[in-house]
Amino acid sequence: MNLYNMALWGTKKGLDILSTGDWTHPLWRREIKQELVEDTEGIFKFRNDKNFKTRFILSVEISSIYSQGGAVRRIHNLVFSPSIAVCEKIAAGLIKRGCNLSSDGRPIIGLSSIQLMELIYSVDKNVLLVPCHAWTPWFALYGSNSGFDSIDECFGEYANKIYGVETGLSSDPYMNWQIPELENRSLISTSDAHSMAKMGREATVFITKKDDAKFKITYQDITDAIKQEAKGKLRIAYTIEFYPEEGKYHFTGHRNCNFVQNPKETRDNGDICPVCHRPLTVGVMHRVEELAKLQKFPGEVAKLNSNGVKWIIDPTKKHPPFVKLVPLNEIIAESLFSTVSGQKVKTLFDQLCHKFGSEVNVLLKVSKEEIAREAGARVAEGVNKVRRGDIAILPGFDGQYGIVKIWGEGKPVTKKEEKTESQLGIDF
Repeated sequence: MNLYNMALWGTKKGLDILSTGDWTHPLWRREIKQELVEDTEGIFKFRNDKNFKTRFILSVEISSIYSQGGAVRRIHNLVFSPSIAVCEKIAAGLIKRGCNLSSDGRPIIGLSSIQLMELIYSVDKNVLLVPCHAWTPWFALYGSNSGFDSIDECFGEYANKIYGVETGLSSDPYMNWQIPELENRSLISTSDAHSMAKMGREATVFITKKDDAKFKITYQDITDAIKQEAKGKLRIAYTIEFYPEEGKYHFTGHRNCNFVQNPKETRDNGDICPVCHRPLTVGVMHRVEELAKLQKFPGEVAKLNSNGVKWIIDPTKKHPPFVKLVPLNEIIAESLFSTVSGQKVKTLFDQLCHKFGSEVNVLLKVSKEEIAREAGARVAEGVNKVRRGDIAILPGFDGQYGIVKIWGEGKPVTKKEEKTESQLGIDF
C-alpha cells in the first residue's frame, strides 16, 4: 500500500482526494516528499504525473494514551496539515516532547488530546484536528472503554476548535444526529482503510457553492467546508457510509464467547458476559443511545431517487444527507457465490470499474440495465438491493465484522418515508 498504488486504486474507485496518512513517520514523510508535489495549495499530485485523477491531502492518525480524571484514556485523532513544512514542525515538536515517531505510522504518544491541540495550534492555526472513529469502544472520543462523555471533557479550552468528528464504520450520521453537542458540528466519513481494496468504503463528498468551471480545490477549501465557514467555496453535500451494522463494534458482545446482544438486551441484562462472567465490550449503538439520553430515536426519513438509491435525510436540515452502501466486491462475491478474494470477483470488479468509470459510479449512478448487460442480472439485482436497503445484516460486535446477506430479509423504504428531490435541496 504505497502512494502509487493508492492513487491507482483511488482512480479506479472514483476518489478525487485521499489522505497520505502517516506523515509523522520519518520514512513515510520522505516518501511523500520524493513522490508528491503540490498541485494546488495543500493538495498534492505525483511529481512525475501518472495521469491519475486522485490527489492527496496531508493527514495522519495519532493515538494518545494517557490518564485523565482518574481513568486511562485512549483517543485517536486525525490531524490535517496545510503543508509538508508544517508536518515537519509538528513532528519535531512531538519528538521534543518525548514521542517515538519511528515505531509506527500511527504513533502512540503520551500527550493528552488537550496537549496535542496545544502543540499543533502553536505551529499553525490552519491545522485541523478531527476525532476519528469517534465511537469505537477502545480508542475513541466517545469510546465506552476509553473515552469521554463529551468534547468539552476531552478537549477542554480547545473544544471550540473541534469542528467535526469522523463517525466511523460502526455508526452512521443518523445515530450521531441524536447527540446534542454534534448538532452544529460536521460529520465526516472516511474509509479508515488498511488496504487499497477497502478505500472508499466510506467517503465525504464536497460540492462547490457556485458553479465555476475553473475551480480547483485547495486544503483551505476542505477545512473551511468542515468548519462550515460562510465564506468557504465548498460545502459537504453528502457522505457515503458503511452499513453501521457491518462495523466491528455495532452491538455489545464477546467474540470469543460467541455472545452478542442488542442495546435493549444490554439495558435489561447488563454488560456482564453470561458465558465467562467478564465485562462485555459495549457496542457503539448502546453507547450512542446512552449519550443521546433518548428513550426512542425518531424514525429515519428517507427517499429513493430515480436510480433506486435510498438517501437518508435530516428533517431539521442541520446536516447533509447520506447513503449507505456495501462495497462492490462484496456484492459481486455474494452474487457469484464466491469469496471477496476470488479471481473471478477481482476480474469482474476491474471490468465494471473500467467500463463505467469507477466503483462509486457503479454503486450510485449506473442503471440496473447497464450493469446487467455487463455483469449479469444477479449482480445488477444485488447492486439494486443494496441501493434501496433491501438487505439483511447480522451485526458486528467485539472486533468482528457484521455479515451482510443481500439475498435475505430486508426492509425497503416505505412510501410514507419518501421525500421529493426538491425537498432535499440537492440533485441526486
